[in-house]
Amino acid sequence: MTQRSVTPSVTGRADVLAQAHARSREFGLRASEAPDFHPLQSVALRDLVELNRSLYAHALPVMETLHAQIVDTESMVLLTDSNGVILHSLGDSDFVEKANRVALCAGVSWSEAHRGTNAVGTALAEGQPTVVHGGEHFLEANRILTCSCAPIADPYGRTIGALDVSGDPRGFHKHTLALVRMSAQIIENQLFANQFGDAVRVRFHARSEFIGTLFEGLAAFGANGTLLAANRSALFQFGRPLDALLGQPFEALFGTAFPAVLQQASRAPGECLTLMLPSGVRVLARAEYAARPAFSADAGTPRASAPPAPATATASCRSRAAAITFATLDTGDARMAAVLGRVEKVRGRDIPLLVLGKTGTGKEWLARAMHEESPRRDAPFVAVNCASLPDTLIEAELFGYEDGAFTGARKRGNVGKIVQADGGTLFLDEIGDMPLAQQVRLMRVLQERSVVPLGGTRAVPVDVRIVCATHRNLRAMIEEGTFREDLYYRINGLVVTLPALAERTDLPVLVERMLARLRRDEPDSEHMPTRVAPDVLECFARCRWPGNLRQLANVLRTAGIMAEGAAEIGLDHLPDDFLHDCAPHDDEPLQAVPAAHSAAPSKPANMEELQATLIEQTLARNNGNISAAARELGLARNTVYRYMRMRTTH
Repeated sequence: MTQRSVTPSVTGRADVLAQAHARSREFGLRASEAPDFHPLQSVALRDLVELNRSLYAHALPVMETLHAQIVDTESMVLLTDSNGVILHSLGDSDFVEKANRVALCAGVSWSEAHRGTNAVGTALAEGQPTVVHGGEHFLEANRILTCSCAPIADPYGRTIGALDVSGDPRGFHKHTLALVRMSAQIIENQLFANQFGDAVRVRFHARSEFIGTLFEGLAAFGANGTLLAANRSALFQFGRPLDALLGQPFEALFGTAFPAVLQQASRAPGECLTLMLPSGVRVLARAEYAARPAFSADAGTPRASAPPAPATATASCRSRAAAITFATLDTGDARMAAVLGRVEKVRGRDIPLLVLGKTGTGKEWLARAMHEESPRRDAPFVAVNCASLPDTLIEAELFGYEDGAFTGARKRGNVGKIVQADGGTLFLDEIGDMPLAQQVRLMRVLQERSVVPLGGTRAVPVDVRIVCATHRNLRAMIEEGTFREDLYYRINGLVVTLPALAERTDLPVLVERMLARLRRDEPDSEHMPTRVAPDVLECFARCRWPGNLRQLANVLRTAGIMAEGAAEIGLDHLPDDFLHDCAPHDDEPLQAVPAAHSAAPSKPANMEELQATLIEQTLARNNGNISAAARELGLARNTVYRYMRMRTTH
């Protein structure tokens, strides 16, 4: 396992690849070797997943989000263990077959010893994020791939796995590695929060808006005020490696006595205070008490109880105005207004809600709005994606387990999501993907209003409001015997169906509100534009939006970053892969645009004009420099040259 350093290696990329190729030869590999098609057997893979249960459970939701950001780009998201063995993958169906040809599948090791130079193996060997393009792979068979990988470290800096995006080299985008690195950091921060639930945790940053975001520093302290661990951002702000910080007293790191901070946190939970780093930099910080054994504000010793920590990292730093409500979702579409009207009538009543709709249509948003508008708003909202957890984990995650209930179980057990939602709302997304055995247990919970954890004998009473969602046809599944009829009639007190984005009439308002929310919630986004150009809105109106609202949010987030400092988001700020969803046909050739189109600011009417306009604008912005324009567009120079030749012949 690799110990995390404060900053990534400054070794040049060419040197990293050269060293990786040297190691590949030392392993006795030959570039012409065929891929090894001998993955772990299902039992062995299941045991390996169980061994990495915490990593697996925390990574799957993040993998789903990452995959949504790169959907339809002929690529896949991979999670590996610390030895490079693939634990799980999510991929575009049109790329899976190609991936299988090189054994890019669960149960296969992609360490350098087995696969030579590749992003997974090399990132793990170097302990730093790595990109390996097609011809840079050591094995010739793997040169059909372009891969971006980032190691994942536990709270003590030890590498426990890796997150990777692999795809067709033609679809590579320069921002992919940044997305992978951010996703890996999200996983690390969640692992940190879970590992130190019994400690005093301090969230800090020099800028208050970064507290509660991916970029905040996280530091955990024991009852005596000494440092237990710190995340990447904290190490960067301290300017020292973890080894040099472990065991340091709170006062040496933040310039304030530990009991004084605990007293202030006890008097005003969730409020920020000003601390001083050893470098002299002032930071804003929030100290949080443990969820279980608490700490005395007087002497730093355990006591029976303490003020509860905020339910989420961001809840206490953001106002109620940032919450999702019915008013947030009512953006002028008649079908959506009808759904909200029906749901509003049952708020505050013990009537289960079943939300139907395609993936990404906003099912969780509706569930959160219902929770926020109900008397349960001050209690937890707990979301579980039933499709993202394997059969071996969903039971433990939902119902909890006692200490020693199974191999690898966390000491002192885990209360489970249902108990975590006690007094609040439990949102079960993709309920149609819940295994039959767990459907039986959930049915019992709903009937008896109590949960018996795995390995336990005592029933724990629970009071939860259930909201379920699915894109599947549950009635058809009942006929097939894959969904229990008795559970179906327990969860469908009120059934509503959300419209697909392409069917909605409120696109301009949705765009406006999403941009406003992004500017409010995203870190360092104050320079993001507040509007999109008219031709972008027309482009949006033509899009098929297969990813629905989730895709729209991701497109606006990426485009907003690309357009920072501009007055509005233009066509040249849109992600390249998104343009495919605006085309009547996926494989239309790039055509020349008549001179009249380049001379006047006319609005593109089809995919050819959209592509042409994008290239024209990028060339103009780069003063005709074809290489620079190609880099910015993520295209080969030959593609831009071909366009230039076509333009001169018209």
